[in-house]
Amino acid sequence: MCQLLNSVDGTLSLLNKLTFYAFPTKTSEFRHPKSSPYLGNKTARRWRFRGVRLLSLQGGSEAADHVKSSNKFKANCCDEGEMEPFPHVQTLRKFPKEELVGKVVMVRFDSTNLLREEEQDQSSQSVSSAVFTIKYLHEAGAKIILVSDWRKKTNSQLHDVETVADMISSVIQHRVVTIKCDYSAVLLKMEVLKKADIFLLENLSEYKEEVANNSKFAELLSLGVDIFVNDSFSQSHKILASTVGIARFCSACIAGFHFEESLCQLKKVARTNKRPYVAIIGGGNLHDKAAALHFLVSRCDGLVFVGMMSFQIMHALGLSVPSYLVEPGAYKAALDIIQIAHDRNIPILHPMDFWCMNEHLPEKMGIFPSHHILDGWLPVDLGPRSLDELNSLLVKCKKILWIGPVKFKFSGECADGASKLAQALNELRQRNCDITVVGNMACQAMVMESKSVLVNDMIENASVLWEFFKGRKLPGVMALDRAYPFEIDWKSAYCNPAQPLVVDIGSGSGLFLLGMARRRKDLNFLGLEINSKVICSSGLLLSFFFSIYFYVFPL
Repeated sequence: MCQLLNSVDGTLSLLNKLTFYAFPTKTSEFRHPKSSPYLGNKTARRWRFRGVRLLSLQGGSEAADHVKSSNKFKANCCDEGEMEPFPHVQTLRKFPKEELVGKVVMVRFDSTNLLREEEQDQSSQSVSSAVFTIKYLHEAGAKIILVSDWRKKTNSQLHDVETVADMISSVIQHRVVTIKCDYSAVLLKMEVLKKADIFLLENLSEYKEEVANNSKFAELLSLGVDIFVNDSFSQSHKILASTVGIARFCSACIAGFHFEESLCQLKKVARTNKRPYVAIIGGGNLHDKAAALHFLVSRCDGLVFVGMMSFQIMHALGLSVPSYLVEPGAYKAALDIIQIAHDRNIPILHPMDFWCMNEHLPEKMGIFPSHHILDGWLPVDLGPRSLDELNSLLVKCKKILWIGPVKFKFSGECADGASKLAQALNELRQRNCDITVVGNMACQAMVMESKSVLVNDMIENASVLWEFFKGRKLPGVMALDRAYPFEIDWKSAYCNPAQPLVVDIGSGSGLFLLGMARRRKDLNFLGLEINSKVICSSGLLLSFFFSIYFYVFPL
């Protein structure tokens, strides 16, 4: 008796032929609006579920207007009141190439892209965009200092900085020279820069000042550096000396090509441009991710829990859950998520059965209903009925987000839930379903099932996405220089752009400037106002730098 999402007139309906549970309601019936943006004027259908009437789902609010940020990418603003849009950051794509000639540029690269132990596909977009950042700067005539952190778990062959330099040299097809990072070597560093074009600084993971965002250490990194390029988006949720602190000491701080593309991927997830939009949520720690889950449940047309968090949802619904699977402090957070879903008439779904491993005989496996796991058995993966119905659910979706691992505690012979889910998503992707996969395990499963999977559909670092969903500003993004949100055509704004320009800072409603513009035809007027609430609707309104708005008064 589980619930599945089905497409009816552009919306979702709850059918009674499924194996994923939907939450029961306190009342006997949902009160559905007479009309819905996805149903038109049709009356919502009612379906029986364990004696409780459920109505067809209505979609949430649409994303705000989309703003063009470049010829290739589009930056999408989030819904008002839920999350502030990303700032418009300066990017290497927009930075004047002639200003790179002869400059010393420090590139904070992502070691997970360039230094993995497994053989890299150099044609993949994540690697090629990271390599392109370095090659682009080199071809522009800049001196490049590469900096990052790496550990042996990324690549067991990373013994010393010289080995890493050789590895990067083979990837970018240019010689990379190592330099030290300490106060006694500052003058030496300046001399070494004259002997080559691309350099690699020592491993930042060996410096505690990096994680502490030590100001003196950040200044040391920046010595002799003119421009800072951040191309390590996976670290953008952290406050590091090499991503945040260094921005104080460089004349320009811009986003590299890989960083820019990753930022666009993040914005893509928040869009609700396709319906039905369902989020598949794995992993655990519901209490810490409560704010992010609130964001998802207020935006998506349904949430499907397939990891440890599913037990917290079941516990909040009053279903039987072994005590060792209950997360302390998550009960109220789970109830809040259920209530939001209730208010929006959308389902929260959890599995019906699990593959379980015997605690004392690990080789012994069994299938148990989700609400009746026997003592001494540990859940390791989704059960067959849950997987079958999950596949049936996804067929009707137009947009899917999969974030977090499907597995629970231990992998086993029958723990193939992630691969089966990846197979289903790959098939849907070929049918033009918008798929985004987040997290290392989920991305690995997708790549294993299909070598043709697009990197644009994957975000390997789930932590960045969770922080984004929580509504927190990403420090690595905020540290970059702000960029104009639009490319302003001054010839269109002013009849004669060559005329003297009068700038009024604190222009309020703009009525004074409008009067002046009528009297002085020989001048152009520009009004700057930091308080958007007092700006009237007349004139041309554009966002400028830090939430400053200005009027252009053409003659």
